[in-house]
Amino acid sequence: MNSGKRKNNKKERVTPKEFSEKKLNFTKITEGKKERTEEEELKQARNALLNILEDTEEARKIAVEERNKTLTIIQNFADGILVFDEKNNLELINPLAEEFLGVKKEEIIQKNISELSETPKFKHLIKLLDSFPEGKAIKSIFREELPLRENLFLEITTLPLIMESNLKGTLTILHNVTREKNIEKMKTEFVSISAHQLRTPLSAVKWTIRMILDGDVGEISNEQRDLLQKTYLSNERMINLINDLLNVTRIEEGKLLYEPKLAQLEDIVWSVAGNFKQEIKRKKIDFKFKKPSQALPKVKVDQEKIKLAVENLIDNAIRYTFPKGKVEISFRCPDKVIEFKVKDSGVGIPKDKQERIFTKFFRGPNVIRMETEGTGLGLYTTKNIIEAHKGKIWFESEEGKGTTFYFALPTEE
Repeated sequence: MNSGKRKNNKKERVTPKEFSEKKLNFTKITEGKKERTEEEELKQARNALLNILEDTEEARKIAVEERNKTLTIIQNFADGILVFDEKNNLELINPLAEEFLGVKKEEIIQKNISELSETPKFKHLIKLLDSFPEGKAIKSIFREELPLRENLFLEITTLPLIMESNLKGTLTILHNVTREKNIEKMKTEFVSISAHQLRTPLSAVKWTIRMILDGDVGEISNEQRDLLQKTYLSNERMINLINDLLNVTRIEEGKLLYEPKLAQLEDIVWSVAGNFKQEIKRKKIDFKFKKPSQALPKVKVDQEKIKLAVENLIDNAIRYTFPKGKVEISFRCPDKVIEFKVKDSGVGIPKDKQERIFTKFFRGPNVIRMETEGTGLGLYTTKNIIEAHKGKIWFESEEGKGTTFYFALPTEE
């Protein structure tokens, strides 16, 4: 049994020659596997590259398709479109913009804004856009109206093109507002004709009632006098409304004539403020007129128009201030301008309504609840009068705490 175990445990002997042959076969197998691995890797890399190329081509096709789609939209857009690059070279103009401006794309594309200003049919727009230095695109949004030619009015909107916080150019949109302007013109003409037709009989009523009140046609009882006085005041309100409407139509038609003369602004304001003594007394308002300690520089103004502007501001301050409230008038004289200020402790202007304060017929909901009478034309007229004198008007307000209106006029000294 022992001899059998020894026989089973006996190791197989390998000669050197056999060992070399086995080693050679193993090497061939290993190298074969290595060759197959490299070939597979190359194949995988080739497939991956093909996939990338296919994806790139697909992305390119999508980009081209989107670009063509965008260009089609721009070409058929209902507004005129122009695109300037960051150096103010015209990169794009659509057919409607060509039609509006009376130009051909081939003649103006890639031209700088400075060159375009020399193109006769283009100069009106360029003059409007030329509010920024050459080489610097507009950095904020603005809107203007452009009367380009007879019976064509365009609203110009300019926006910055910003990518990754960098300004890449300017987009200009030309919107045709001719229809709206024509409708507005017809409305203005209708109001003007109606106001003129109404003013004549109202004036006749005014003077007839005045004659009766003054006793020119005989004695009247106290009861009759009271009724006539109320009628007279109602008629006066109608006349004031008609005058407001006429002022607005004259402003819009450019027919509000100005006769500027040198004057002291503080004297004009003082004379206007004196007209409100009774109302100030009735409402027990703490009224302060801070007259300058020395004469202010003179301003060149149409005194009647400035009186109207000041009257509107003081009237609003008193009208929309509660009884026993405060109204204060003061002046400042910074560099080459005189600044007028009227401050009240009234109802104030709601924040979400403030941007409309100088528009026609606007009255805040809080003031309508407080004072039902009013046209909403006073501040619109005032703004136009101040700006016609090369001045500016602005305000600060907080609902429930009061409002401060300012205007500044250039001095002549």
